[in-house]
Amino acid sequence: MSGNRYLCSMAEVTTRQDIRVLSQADLTTILLEWGEKKFRAKQVYEWLWQKSARSFDEMTNLSKPLRQKLSEYFVINAIQEDKVQRSLDGTIKSRYRLHDGHLIESVLIPVPSDRRFTVCVSSQVGCSLTCKFCATGRMKRLRNLDAAEIYDQVVMVNQQSLDTFGHQLTNVVYMGMGEPLLAYKQVLRSVELLTSPDGLNMSPRRITISTAGIAKMIKKLADDKVRFNLALSLHAADDTKRNEIMPINEQNSLDVLMDALEEFYQTTRNRISYEYITFQDFNDSLEDAANLVRLCQRFPVRVNIIEYNPIDGADFRKSTEHRIDDFARYLRERDIMVTVRRSRGKDIDAACGQLANKD
Repeated sequence: MSGNRYLCSMAEVTTRQDIRVLSQADLTTILLEWGEKKFRAKQVYEWLWQKSARSFDEMTNLSKPLRQKLSEYFVINAIQEDKVQRSLDGTIKSRYRLHDGHLIESVLIPVPSDRRFTVCVSSQVGCSLTCKFCATGRMKRLRNLDAAEIYDQVVMVNQQSLDTFGHQLTNVVYMGMGEPLLAYKQVLRSVELLTSPDGLNMSPRRITISTAGIAKMIKKLADDKVRFNLALSLHAADDTKRNEIMPINEQNSLDVLMDALEEFYQTTRNRISYEYITFQDFNDSLEDAANLVRLCQRFPVRVNIIEYNPIDGADFRKSTEHRIDDFARYLRERDIMVTVRRSRGKDIDAACGQLANKD
């Protein structure tokens, strides 16, 4: 359906705008005004979202005059690779420059032994949530990404995965720079582009959106009956500790979040996971584990325990292997599904919480 802010006729095209903000219906309206056949709009749309065209010259089944006219009225603001760093463990971090000069980062996390190749994408330039352990949280939020800019990250890292490992991406996680639920409209549009048969046709079950915990937006996900998975960046299982490290919790207490997550699960039946970074002598005791068990009892949930990755200016320390193992064992003995995620890409500042556009 055509959105109100989208261009709907040639008369409204006064400056060159990214053609990718247009729906197929918008394209149809414009091309019919130009005297083109209706099927031309479908061809253009396929070039944009199935074939990931980065220029109008690539659209070779269109006439040269039509390609020229499109380029006179529109642009394709594709993201541009700015810098690539490769970790000793195979992780690849890419920095991309946007059309307005802003920079974002994406991370390819390969696990060839499991045939699992995951891209971690950004949804905002910077972040406004100021989580104490996160480098991105020390940046200002400059703007939300457009859906096409999120889509571009997946396309470019997929090609990177094919070139490097001979395998396409298997999973997409919105766990890069920014809070996805504060860029709600564009994030959901990007998921639509990734999963639609008119786009990349990925399974929504291969996509996970991660949030620091915004209850009203989690409920909106339930209302919108989304089909992807949801991850809560939890990191502490009581309000006092969570308030200390994640200011967002002061307006979104754990009780409120649990109500929202239960509504999400009951409505969608989609998988929910808790991301839990362990900090030495802060949230890694068995008492903390017991608090976490209580949060896992209202609906099915998987806990991902994550090693802390140090950032400049933060006083937190990584938990010892012994503490992490004891913590995980406590959960498993109480029938909680647990995965311990070892850090990937630490040597290139690509691990969880480290994305900050450092040179």
